[in-house]
Amino acid sequence: MTSSAGPSERVVRGPVVPTAAARAVQQTLGVDDVRLSGGVLGRLQDVNRHASIPLGLEQLETAGNLDNLRLAAGSAGTDVSADTDASVTGEFRGPVFMDSDLYKQLEAVAWDVGRIPDPALAEFITASAKLLTDVQLDDGYLNSYIQTVDPRGRYENLSFTHEMYCAGHLIQAAVASARVGGDPQLLEVARRFADHLVEVFLRGEHPGIDGHPEVETALVELYRLTGERAYLDLASRFVERRGVGSIGDPPNRNRGARYLQDHLPVREADTLVGHAVRALYLEAAIVDLYLETGDESLLECSVRRWEDMVATKTYLTGGLGSRHAQEAFGDRYELPPDRAYAETCAAIASIHWSWRLLLATGEAKYADLIERTLYNAFAASTSVDGLRFFYVNPLQRRPDHYEADDPGRRREWFECACCPPNIMRLVSSLGHYVATHTSGAVYIHQFVPGTVRAPLSSGPVELTVRTDLPWSGQVTITVDQGPEGEWTLALRVPSWSTTTRARVGDEPAPVEPDEHGYLLLTRDWQRGDTVTFELDLTPRLVHPHPRIDAVRGTVALERGPLVYCFEQVDQPDGIEVADLAIAPGARLRPVEAEHGGVGRTVVIEVEATALAGDPVAGLPYRSGPRDADRPGREVVATAIPHFQWDNRDGGAMRVWMPRLPFHG
Repeated sequence: MTSSAGPSERVVRGPVVPTAAARAVQQTLGVDDVRLSGGVLGRLQDVNRHASIPLGLEQLETAGNLDNLRLAAGSAGTDVSADTDASVTGEFRGPVFMDSDLYKQLEAVAWDVGRIPDPALAEFITASAKLLTDVQLDDGYLNSYIQTVDPRGRYENLSFTHEMYCAGHLIQAAVASARVGGDPQLLEVARRFADHLVEVFLRGEHPGIDGHPEVETALVELYRLTGERAYLDLASRFVERRGVGSIGDPPNRNRGARYLQDHLPVREADTLVGHAVRALYLEAAIVDLYLETGDESLLECSVRRWEDMVATKTYLTGGLGSRHAQEAFGDRYELPPDRAYAETCAAIASIHWSWRLLLATGEAKYADLIERTLYNAFAASTSVDGLRFFYVNPLQRRPDHYEADDPGRRREWFECACCPPNIMRLVSSLGHYVATHTSGAVYIHQFVPGTVRAPLSSGPVELTVRTDLPWSGQVTITVDQGPEGEWTLALRVPSWSTTTRARVGDEPAPVEPDEHGYLLLTRDWQRGDTVTFELDLTPRLVHPHPRIDAVRGTVALERGPLVYCFEQVDQPDGIEVADLAIAPGARLRPVEAEHGGVGRTVVIEVEATALAGDPVAGLPYRSGPRDADRPGREVVATAIPHFQWDNRDGGAMRVWMPRLPFHG
C-alpha cells in the first residue's frame, strides 16, 4: 500500500500522537520528553523496569505464549530467549488471546528502551519480530490459536476468538518500536497484518467486527505513524458497525450484545454497559476517530457517556466495573465495595479514554480522573516489589474472604494474564501522560518530580519539576530554558485542593483557573525563574451519593489525590476493622513514616469509635438502633493509602467506614 497522507510532522515517541491536521487542542509529548525522577509514579517506573518486565519475560516462556507461536511457525528452534535446536512439540496452551500478552510485553519493552537504551531488551524485540515473521502467513494473517487449533475457523467466530484484538496489540507494539527506533521488522509484520485486515474487512465483503474492541485505536495510531488512510477508514468502519448486529452471541456463553458492545450504535448509547474493558477501549477509539475526522457527533456521544460514567458508575478509587459476572458495568449507582470487580485493565483503558478527551477538549476534569485512577485503582494493582498483581481491585476485604477459593490477594501471574503486561506498558509510557503543549504554552497535568521538554512555535522549553506529592503539597517548577518573548506555563488546579496558592519567584500569584481548570501564567520567562504551587493536602472525609445503597451511611478518607483504607494489621490490639465507626467531626492527623512492608507513606491517625461486637446468637438483626445497646470505646484507628494495601498479612481491609451515629 502507498501512503495517502503524511504522518505527524514532529516525531513524538509516545503512544498517542495525533496528526498535524487533527482536531486536538493540545499536542502530546514523548516518553523521553518527560523524565520522572521520583515520587509514587517514578518509583512505579523504576520497579517496572527492574522487576516487573523481567518477570513478564520469564512468564512468556512459563505460560506458553512463545511456545504457541513456535508451534504455529512449525518451529525447530525459533527462540526469543536462547539458542536451541530443540523442536517445539505439544499443544496450544492458554486462552485464545495468548498472543496479546507478548504484544503488550513488547510495547512495554519498547517504551522502556525509548527512555533508557538497553541492548538486551532491544534484542528481545528483534528476536520476537523474527519469530512473528516465521509465523505470519503469506496473506498477512497471524494468530497462533487459529493457526494451530482451528485453521479453518479464521474470522468464523469473531465474538470469541479475539483475532483482531490480538492484531491491535501487535500493531500498538510495532508503533511503539518504530517510534523509539526499534527493529523495523516488527512494523513490517504489523503492516502486513493491517493490510490483510483492510483487504478482508474494508475492501472485501466480510461484515464482521471483533467481539473485543481494541484494534480500532491501533489502526488509528498506525495511520498516524504511516499516513496510510485505509487504516483510519477501517477503524471507522469497525466503529460504525457497532450496535447493528455485526456480532452474534458466542456459542454456549450467553453473554449477549451488551457484553460485546453491539447493543446500540455508538451515537445512540447514553451509558456504559457490558464488559468494562471492551466498552472503554471502544470509547478511546471513538475519540481517536473524532480527532482525525472532525466528526463532532463522535465527540459528543463519548463525552455524554464519560460524564454519566463518572457520576454514576465510578468507584472512589477511579475503578470501573461492579460485577464479577461478565467483568461488567452494573446499573447506575451499583458500586458495592466488597464485590467491586474494578479490573486493572479497565483502569488502564479509562486512562486511555480520558487522555484522548483531554487532547480533544483541554478540560482539566479529564486529567483529574486520570490522576485519581493512577494513584488509586491503578497503583494498587501492583505490589511494592513489582512482582505480584491484582486483576480485581476491591474496596473491602473481609477476614474470611474467598472468591472461587481465591483469598483475593495479589498473584504473580494469571491464566488470563491480560493485566500484568498491560500494567507494564502503561508504566513504561507514564511520562507521556504528564504534560502537553500548544504553540505557545506548556500544560502540566500531573505533578511528578522530573523534567519536561516541549517544543513551542517560538522555541524549545525545558522545565524541572520538584515535588514530594502526594506526601507533601509543594510543587516547584524551574525554567531551565525558554524562547524569547512571552509564553504560557499552564498548571492544572486539582479539584481536591480547596486552598491553592502560587508564587512566581517571591511574588504571590492569584490562583484564578481559566474556564478549563488551569492556572495560566504568561510572561517573558527567564532561565532560573521559578513557580511555587502550594496544594492543600488537608485530610478530608467524603460521603457517598445517597443512591449508592451499598455504602449509604458511611464515610471514606482522602488526602490529596490519595484514597485511604483501614487494614486490620494497623489497628489497636483487639479492635476489628469491621467494628470501627467514624464521626463527621473526627480529628484526622497525617503522620509520615517508613511503614513496615509498604515503604515510605503518610498514614492518617483517625479518632474513631470501636463498637462492641455482638455475640453470634440468633438472627443478625434488631428492631431498633443497635448503638443503644452497643457500648463504644474511643480509639485511634490508622489508615494507609489504598494503593499500599495487601503488602503485609492479607487481613481485612475497608475504604468505606460506618458513620456515627451508627444505625447498622
